[in-house]
Amino acid sequence: MKESFDEFFKEYLDSWRLFSIKGIEKVVSPDYTAREIRGKEVYDFGYEESIDGLNHAFNGLRGRNAEWMLEDDVIVSLKEDEMLAIIWASLIIDDKPIKTASLFFQTFRWEQGSWKMVRSYIEAEIPIEKMLSLKLTTTER
Repeated sequence: MKESFDEFFKEYLDSWRLFSIKGIEKVVSPDYTAREIRGKEVYDFGYEESIDGLNHAFNGLRGRNAEWMLEDDVIVSLKEDEMLAIIWASLIIDDKPIKTASLFFQTFRWEQGSWKMVRSYIEAEIPIEKMLSLKLTTTER
């Protein structure tokens, strides 16, 4: 099961890097739930809001010489059929990193023959300097 997750996870990150909403849509479970913390604001959302928000963001970034910085050093097996990925993400636009990053805790579950993202917890608007100096690692990977 771990080998199938590793292959799936690489494809998922490729979709993210390529701003592919179709690739992301295939990954997110219809029962997806998420919580994002942005400063003192807390946002809870599900599948529809997630896809709509990503679609809007991806479309807004296309053609702006944008690329993702994604660090995904931590993958933890929670159960036989569940994996947790800790990813931090930021953007480089016109060869300049933006000033903030987001830290994602994403849970994936094997459902009906494929991996699906079922939960996320997101800390947004972290100063990029903090994320660049952070090194997350696990020996489980």
